[in-house]
Amino acid sequence: MSNPEASTNPSCQRRFHDRWSHLRDQHVRTLAWLLDSPDMLDAAAPQWQGRIASMGANAGPDAAPWLQALDQDPAALHAFLAVHRFTRLGRYAEQLLAWYFREHGLLLAQGLQVRAAGVTVGEFDFLLREHGAIRHCELATKVYLLRARGDDGTAPGVGYFVGPNLADTLGAKIGKIIDRQLALSSHPAAGAVLPGPVASAGALIKGWLFYRLGEEESAGPARLLPAGLAPDHCRGFWCELAELPASASQRYLVLDRLQWLTPVRTTEEATLECAPLQSILRERFAGRAMPVMVAQLEQAGGEWVETGRGFVVPDEWSSRAGRRTSAAISPFP
Repeated sequence: MSNPEASTNPSCQRRFHDRWSHLRDQHVRTLAWLLDSPDMLDAAAPQWQGRIASMGANAGPDAAPWLQALDQDPAALHAFLAVHRFTRLGRYAEQLLAWYFREHGLLLAQGLQVRAAGVTVGEFDFLLREHGAIRHCELATKVYLLRARGDDGTAPGVGYFVGPNLADTLGAKIGKIIDRQLALSSHPAAGAVLPGPVASAGALIKGWLFYRLGEEESAGPARLLPAGLAPDHCRGFWCELAELPASASQRYLVLDRLQWLTPVRTTEEATLECAPLQSILRERFAGRAMPVMVAQLEQAGGEWVETGRGFVVPDEWSSRAGRRTSAAISPFP
């Protein structure tokens, strides 16, 4: 288990604002986050079997001049994105990275399907050429909430991080990627579509992990994290509606799905104080009992910038999440 001190590491929000506050275009800002944000998983952890990829610590700084130029004239990027209709966060992130890989001469293929007997057996997210070799890269952009901890206060494992819609767990997702998706190049039918032998394969996992409100600030063993997580991963809180923190200097913004990755900034008119937000969410939960991600905002100059984020969950979500994680079968505890 790792034991990072949250107070010694800057939040992902502060890190992002310090480095990228000059970028104005939302798509360029999201691309900067994909290149520069901390990884979710520790690539050196033995349980990942060396199959975790990373953009590298210098990807963001190295791309800074290119990102600034793109921010000043993003029309070509906008046209590229307009070809696609985004209903999934992962597809949006995939297209942004595809643009980056293409513009930097790395992209050999994207979304290349492998079929056998008329059936699609898998798809390569990205085939990249680096230093003369072909690398297979699978991208996952995910958010998960830690449903429970063990009796000693520690997190029982990545399998207890559950998606807000309870459709999957972090452990099951990683197991699928490592056992199935990263093995695609070894399928007998893959050779017919591959441009050459694949030298390596890795999963690039980006996103946010959310902990029960108060756990990150509490002392003792509750601060221990499940083995395999990167110590500086992007994190937030989750809470029930009545627990939502209220402060005179703080406001909120409800985040749409395509805003789930990048720290936001907005105008005062778009913000909500705690009580009006609770009223809105109470009505929403009455019609559709799904968690809602919100950003915590503080005023900085003429704007309101994100300082934290969390999921507000409806009643009974925690108990339903408990049944989901108890029933989940994952190769990673």
